[in-house]
Amino acid sequence: MHIPDGFLSTPVNAATAVVSLGFCAVALRQARQTLGERQVPLLGVTGAFIFAAQMLNFPVGAGTSGHLMGSALATVLLGPLNAGLVMAIILAVQCLFFADGGITALGSNFFNLGVVGCLVSALILRLLGRGTMGVAAAAWASVVIASAVCAVEIALSGVVPLGAVLPAMVGVHALIGIGEAIITCAVVATIRNVRSDLLPSATS
Repeated sequence: MHIPDGFLSTPVNAATAVVSLGFCAVALRQARQTLGERQVPLLGVTGAFIFAAQMLNFPVGAGTSGHLMGSALATVLLGPLNAGLVMAIILAVQCLFFADGGITALGSNFFNLGVVGCLVSALILRLLGRGTMGVAAAAWASVVIASAVCAVEIALSGVVPLGAVLPAMVGVHALIGIGEAIITCAVVATIRNVRSDLLPSATS
């Protein structure tokens, strides 16, 4: 879902950029008010882990592969707004230094993986709790819904009709979401066993 330059229309990129900037502004304001000495290092460690984990692909089938998106994992550890900041930094580094995602599409990529991914994860965690089932559902849903939003953006840009791109995107990412859920649950379970103090009390 790292959209390249020239793929989405200018209005779509502009609209998602405005929403993304607004989200980051709110997240930064909260971070200044609430981040303590314990949370700041955790943000860095979480970002570094997700960045490294995204380099590892797992096969999905039919010649496709997936990798950890990380929005749900970051949301479990940091909350949705701080998680969004982590995703923004990761996506900016990938875009500017690794040409993974276009510069003009950076707002769209962050909207999909950061705003949508983190807020969907937070909603699922609130509804289902922060146990294994809730974490797995949040991870899977974050990937699938973000892919559906990406499909809508592609259709609005006039690239591919929605009826064609939506089932294709959601179908593949439903499988990728299973890998996302497995990895996210494994990491959260490991942290719970080794350093449960790093997790919010609701996850214990």
